[in-house]
Amino acid sequence: MYRRITVSLATVAALVTPVWLPSAATAADSVTTTNACVDSVPEPGTATPVRICYSLFQPAAASRARTVPLIFHSHGWGGSRTKDAAAFKSYLDAGYGVLSFDQRSFGESTGVAHVMNPELEGRDVIKLVDLVAGLGWVTKQRPGDPLIGAIGGSYGGGYQFAGAFTELRDKGRTRFDALAPEITWWDLKQSLAPSEAARTLWLSILFAGGGKNLPPAVSAGFVALITTGHWPRGQAGRDLDAFFAKNGPAWHVKHGRKLDVPVLIGQGLSDNLFNLNQGLQNFDRALTGRARAKSLFVGYNAGHTLPSVLPPGFVTPGDPCSIALGSASFGALAQRFLALNLKHEKTGLGGFGKYHLATADGRCLTQRSLAPNTQYRLGRISSATTVLAKGPITVAGVPQLKAKVSSSLPNAAAFFALSVGTSPLDAKVVQNNTMPLREQRPVRGARRTVDLPGIAVDVPAGKTLYLTVSPVADMFAGQNGTIPSTLRLTDVSLRLHRVR
Repeated sequence: MYRRITVSLATVAALVTPVWLPSAATAADSVTTTNACVDSVPEPGTATPVRICYSLFQPAAASRARTVPLIFHSHGWGGSRTKDAAAFKSYLDAGYGVLSFDQRSFGESTGVAHVMNPELEGRDVIKLVDLVAGLGWVTKQRPGDPLIGAIGGSYGGGYQFAGAFTELRDKGRTRFDALAPEITWWDLKQSLAPSEAARTLWLSILFAGGGKNLPPAVSAGFVALITTGHWPRGQAGRDLDAFFAKNGPAWHVKHGRKLDVPVLIGQGLSDNLFNLNQGLQNFDRALTGRARAKSLFVGYNAGHTLPSVLPPGFVTPGDPCSIALGSASFGALAQRFLALNLKHEKTGLGGFGKYHLATADGRCLTQRSLAPNTQYRLGRISSATTVLAKGPITVAGVPQLKAKVSSSLPNAAAFFALSVGTSPLDAKVVQNNTMPLREQRPVRGARRTVDLPGIAVDVPAGKTLYLTVSPVADMFAGQNGTIPSTLRLTDVSLRLHRVR
């Protein structure tokens, strides 16, 4: 069983940990625990191997005569590996080995954090897979090919994509047989600074948790992002662009690679760091069609969650879709998913290839497609809140706004979201998420497309669905732009997926 951590300002220490933490339990005394390290790729410009440290848990019954599959696990940003076998009792009791490791620069591992660069963190994961491939008690599908799955959230989801995609690039296939990443990213720059407008509140938290682990030039770039609110120009900006270029599935897909293994993706609709859009991109674009047909997408109201005060938002925390799929939690669902794909057990699990999304009020909505099917032509937007539709109506997926944008001044910005209320005065942003549009230079009639935050919401009778355009958003606090009212929007249209 796993316990979700929902982030709040009052629990800053938890902000850089995985969304799932193993629940306390007592593991069998006969589990064999090995704490050790492997040598991996040196830091650029050096010759000394980086040490990647791990804890390996061998269940009592595992042997050369009775081999078992193995589960990889790793931590969130700023964290470290799990050394207590009791944390993985449910997996060990079910006949899996487990390997939990410290990622580069964290815990007991050495080196510098490059945030899932395939040449560094990607190869670190491959080194660990090689290690597991040499263990006599781990099941092999062929020589050198262990039967393995993976779990972990946030940074602990990033390693799964980094390792699998790097191996796919280098060897033509990955040895991972199933993945279960949570609340992780598709494109890191797009997550941290969409439209090159920095999520300053989250960047401050992340920097506090691991800024010292970054390369010095990147650390300086983070400081510039936090203090100015937008992507730095000049050398600092080029350094950040180069640093983030390869750090996510988006880069691999751009170069023609897709994973052909089953993946269970968990993503937070109320996650205002790696929002629903990031998870949907991974599900829709990072997997082959064959893999997607064997995969699951579960959206819950949790993750990297901070309340939206400006503009005010609303959400009901929880994970109704794991429950609807027959599991008490996402952690339990992940274990069923891995049992199906690694052990081929009959788990009764269904819903493959579909989107299972928690609505803002906490019910589970399942859809085969989230493609936009409804368009609203809004013309010129002259107020902060514009009527879209009267309830009852249900909307899901990623709404997309198109407009002609004008501003006579540089650094004009606005923040977009869908909201629900009885009137514009009490309308609240759905699932606490906004997305920015920032114009660094004066523009006149420039055509722009903005993907709004992915959502799922039931608008009941008596309430209205609105488009909110806000001059401020607290996730992007402290931006040094000019007064956002200088941004004028005309010829506005909005497309969204309306549930029929």
